[in-house]
Amino acid sequence: MQRSDAETLALKGLSWLAGDAETLVRFLDISGLKPDDLRGRAGDPELLAAVMDFLLADDALMTGFCASEEIDASVAHKARALLPGGMNER
Repeated sequence: MQRSDAETLALKGLSWLAGDAETLVRFLDISGLKPDDLRGRAGDPELLAAVMDFLLADDALMTGFCASEEIDASVAHKARALLPGGMNER
């Protein structure tokens, strides 16, 4: 997996979060972002890392997201490792 793949997966995660208003509001509350901030920073690697952190912190969210993308959770962990603050950040 390349960093661009990790960013793409995180963008899909953000889109998936946006599909559930309650979960999106929780993400915004935790991150301190406003909806307009989110739109403007959607491609920001640090925001994408925060999306993956949010998903990975909640088993139910991670399971739902992985099912929607038809991926194993290990793929999400690999993606997170490539984003800012991750173990394999380049």
